[in-house]
Order: sequence, then C-alpha cells, then structure tokens
Amino acid sequence: MQIIVVSNGFRSKRTVNVGVPHVVGLGFGALVALALTATLANYLSLKYAVTSNHPLIRGILLADQHAEARQRQQQIQDNINSLAVKLGEAQAHMLRLDGLGEKLALVAGLKPQELPSATANAGRGGAASGGAPLSIDDFARQLGDLSRSVDVKADQLSVLEALLVEGSAQRKFLPTLAPIEAVNYTSNFGYRIDPFNGHQTFHEGVDFAAETGTTINAAASGKVIYAEQHPAYGKCVDIDHGNGLVTRYAHASELLVKEGDLVVRGQPVARVGSTGRSTGPHLHFEVRLNGVPQNPSRFLAVR
Repeated sequence: MQIIVVSNGFRSKRTVNVGVPHVVGLGFGALVALALTATLANYLSLKYAVTSNHPLIRGILLADQHAEARQRQQQIQDNINSLAVKLGEAQAHMLRLDGLGEKLALVAGLKPQELPSATANAGRGGAASGGAPLSIDDFARQLGDLSRSVDVKADQLSVLEALLVEGSAQRKFLPTLAPIEAVNYTSNFGYRIDPFNGHQTFHEGVDFAAETGTTINAAASGKVIYAEQHPAYGKCVDIDHGNGLVTRYAHASELLVKEGDLVVRGQPVARVGSTGRSTGPHLHFEVRLNGVPQNPSRFLAVR
C-alpha cells in the first residue's frame, strides 16, 4: 500500500510505502498503549478510592466488604449447623446410654442415684418454639457439657461392669442352683429322728425325694475333691467352690465325675440312688463352710 503526502500548494510530494509488517506493528503498539492506559487508570482509581472519603466510593467499598463478610459468616454458620446436627446425635446416644446404665444398675442391685460420679438429670420439657441457629459460644458450651457427660457415663459404666462381673463370678461359685429339678424335701436341715435307730440326731443337709437315675447337677461351679464310695454316704461327690465352701451329693447310684475334675454350675455330676446308709432313692445334699454344716435351703432360696 502507498501513501502519497502532498505539501501545501502541491509544490512537492512524498510517497510512503506501508506494508503488512507496518500495519501489524502499529496495531500491536496501539493495544499495548491501551493496556497501559487501562492499568494506570485502574491503579489511580483504586488509590483514590482508598484515600478518598467520597460517600459514593466509600459506600461501594463497604458494600463489597459487607457482602464478603456475609458470605464468610454464612459458610461458618453452615459448618456450625452441620456440627450441631452431629452434636444432637451424640446427645441422643448419651440418652440411650443413660437408659442402659439404669437397667444395668438394677441388675447389679443398685439404684441409679447410688452410682459413683452420678449427677442428677433435671427434668426437661415444654412446648415447641421457634429456635435460632447455635452460635460458636453456644456450640462450644454444649460440646463441653457433652464431653463431661461422656466422662461421667464412662465412669458409671466401668463401675457397673466391675460390679456385674464380680456379682456374676460370685453367683457362679455360690450353691444357689437346686441340684435336681423337682425340689421335694423329705428331710430338712437340723435335728430329726434318725430313721434307723429312732434317736434324735442332727441332720447336716437336706434330702430330696427323686427316682433312681434322676440327674444330679452341680449347685455351683468348682473342683471335685471327692468322688467315690463312702461307708455312710454311699457313692458321694464333694465339690470345692473356693473360700472354704463345699457341697456334697450323697447316696448316688452312679458318679459322672472323678476327683480333680472342674465342673460348672448346672453340670451333671451323678445320678440319684440309694447307696450307703439310706432307706430309699433320694439325694442327700450338704453345704459346708470351713467344715461346718450350713442350711442348704438358705443358699437355694437366693436367686
């Protein structure tokens, strides 16, 4: 492309050749100049806006800041609401644990208010009303309350566990289970007329009437310390339950255990018979504490 430049009066002229490179260069230069101008204008406007107290400019800046602050606050509140839902679920679990703790306390023979570290739960209720979202302070306070409740409940359940384990172990080693299913006393503990000689003698156990072959079960868990023929008791089993407590099962027709065996509560140890000093099929059952006869009925009455 040619550009002809003519002077005033047409006395001289000049021809300028403009090619594609020249056009591209001029366009690029114009774009650079425009970008620099816009950047400078933006910088000056921001600098002016920061230092200016013009109401309109200050209003625009404050509106932007408020919108950003509201957005951040909404994000924080959304997170708190999500955590509050989790907190409510945890509190519901604690209520279920409270109910479980009360049931376990009854099993352990305690009243709920007698539990160590227990705190009274105040009654709560009332009509439903419109609620407001939890604040950070409210959430932190309720979270702290829940944490303390968890610690207290953990202490309570630990105590209950210990009591239940101890009580269960003690019951297993106390002769509270009737040695035969049909409890039918024919002779009680204490003084009676001896059926053989008619003299008044002390009966050191209780007699259960049963047919020959009826299963005799261990009244409690323990170790067999005697299982053989006895001159007076016939075929006899003695079980040591620890702490000086021993039970005796006499006049059996058959022994199902031997000395040294470990037996559990309710395990068959013999069968009813009439061996030894006996007038007929029955079970003679004794409970001895440190060798001293005890009334078996007192143990069997415990459930």
